[in-house]
Amino acid sequence: MSLLHQVALTYIKSIGCTYAKSLVAHAGSAEEVFKTPKTKFLKIPGIGEKVISQINFDDALRKAEQELKFIETNNIDVLFYTDERYPRRLKNCHDSPVLLYSKGNANLNPQRCVSIVGTRNATDYGRQLCKQLVEELREYNVLIVSGLALGIDVAAHKECIKAGIPTVGVLGHGLDKLYPHQNRGTAEKMLENGGLLSEYPSGTIPDRENFPQRNRIVAGMADATVVIEAGLKGGALITAEIANSYNRDVFAFPGRLGDEYSEGCNFLIRNNKAALLTCVADLAYSLGWEKNTEIKGAPEQLLLPIDLSADERSVYEIIQQHKAPLAIDELSIKANLPMSQLTMTLLDMELQGFIRSLPGKTYRVN
Repeated sequence: MSLLHQVALTYIKSIGCTYAKSLVAHAGSAEEVFKTPKTKFLKIPGIGEKVISQINFDDALRKAEQELKFIETNNIDVLFYTDERYPRRLKNCHDSPVLLYSKGNANLNPQRCVSIVGTRNATDYGRQLCKQLVEELREYNVLIVSGLALGIDVAAHKECIKAGIPTVGVLGHGLDKLYPHQNRGTAEKMLENGGLLSEYPSGTIPDRENFPQRNRIVAGMADATVVIEAGLKGGALITAEIANSYNRDVFAFPGRLGDEYSEGCNFLIRNNKAALLTCVADLAYSLGWEKNTEIKGAPEQLLLPIDLSADERSVYEIIQQHKAPLAIDELSIKANLPMSQLTMTLLDMELQGFIRSLPGKTYRVN
């Protein structure tokens, strides 16, 4: 496929991401779009005479030729939405960008990916939460994505650099500049284990309207979005809303009542737009993640906690012997315990951390 035509497709002013994909689907490829008589695109729902009249293929191709020079000179990687290396999680979003410009060495399709967002006015409390979160995520082989803004965003990127975790910053402008300029040093270090990503070509300035658009990439690339600290207005809550619209998990750290930059997090939790987060274990449990282990293929040791009563020990052994989570009804029969007694036993064991309750009143050992 022609890179020139893929880039040119993004320069057609009257065509957004959704219609651009429709043009490619109709014509067969980006290159064929530019060879197809414009009137044939009238068959595509939503594209009318007004849109067709504004399409200027020649102008788009001229601009794309100039952008290709920048791409080649600056070693920029270009990912079209049909490319296997394009972030697959993002591709599943209806409004995903047609094309991404990438710099660095990040794998944009990792096994696990988390977005971390928050206020530009981060407090010491927020920075400490960020540090703790990133350090604990190190055990889960995860890519961390954020927006390289001041505050929580850049704090997350910096902690990733310290911890050796790959991290990607999504920008609201072209890769020919860095905004805010204070983060340039961090951005350069990120290229060594991660990178920078943008849907905008060179020459695009960091206009205000670009950042909400940028936030959909931050949300769409990840399995889950974590809001560390946020006010009631700002990009963090926008990102959380977008993640919810994509049916992605959203988590938020609670804050003290009355704190301006905790109001957003508390709002998300109160309105069931985010799950309450106290540590990475909460997130890992919700997503079904297991920690990485250094020894592969070692036989699993069946260890039995000693601080259990006779009934608890019996219940623990029954649950442990089952690979799949065990339903409470079946457990009652196998343990030969009345449901009322079993319920209290399970609650005590869960509070002690020996077992875990799962949806559908099923249980498994921790």
